[in-house]
Amino acid sequence: MQNAAIQVKGLQKSYKQLHILKGVDFEVDQGSIFALLGSNGAGKTTIVKILTTLLKQDGGTASVNGFDVASSPDNVRQAISLTGQFSAVDEILTGRENLIMIAKLRYLKNPRQVADHMLKRFSLTDAADRRASTYSGGMRRRLDIALSLVGSPRVIFLDEPTTGLDPESRIEVWKIIKELADGGTTILLTTQYLEEAEQLADKIAILHEGKIIANGSLAELKKRLPSTKVEYVEKQPTLEEIFLAIVGKKEGA
Repeated sequence: MQNAAIQVKGLQKSYKQLHILKGVDFEVDQGSIFALLGSNGAGKTTIVKILTTLLKQDGGTASVNGFDVASSPDNVRQAISLTGQFSAVDEILTGRENLIMIAKLRYLKNPRQVADHMLKRFSLTDAADRRASTYSGGMRRRLDIALSLVGSPRVIFLDEPTTGLDPESRIEVWKIIKELADGGTTILLTTQYLEEAEQLADKIAILHEGKIIANGSLAELKKRLPSTKVEYVEKQPTLEEIFLAIVGKKEGA
């Protein structure tokens, strides 16, 4: 398929006697957001590690941006970026220094200019010269994602990007992810949060016991449910909606 940014066929991986991936198949269209859902230990992070060349599969094939992850790992690495579950931010450095360091590692011209652009884009300019250790969880995650975008990678892997974030920070990260996809970046994210997949993903795949057991848009997945009796009830606001409404009012007061 010509417009697939990621192609996975029959992917298998075992750790000693434990068979983690048992023939995983899926494709991710260019410029789309693809959510990989699954409980802890389902194999989500293993798939991400294989696709980002950090781990070799035992069987099957996988390609990213047209390059096979096993035979052309260098080409894959040049086209991708990975933001893991735990922040890769250097807490001793300032936000600006973190970004300049990554720009230099990617051999970009004008690393300071690149850093300034990213700081502005992610609303971190005011905190640019503070040590990252003083950042809140949401600020640190924004910096983490900013670091992963230095050099404009074609494909971004986000492994549980909002784990541990408060509701405001989570929605802030969601906004950034949507903007990236609107700009043509392909995003594969793993998550345990059903609402996160519902809010963000063009396609959702459910990984269970080493296999993809469902794959499609939210509308397509909903069709798999048995028809239900329709009842009209007053919709109650969620705790998240109440929290954000109260916080918003206080900030505007």
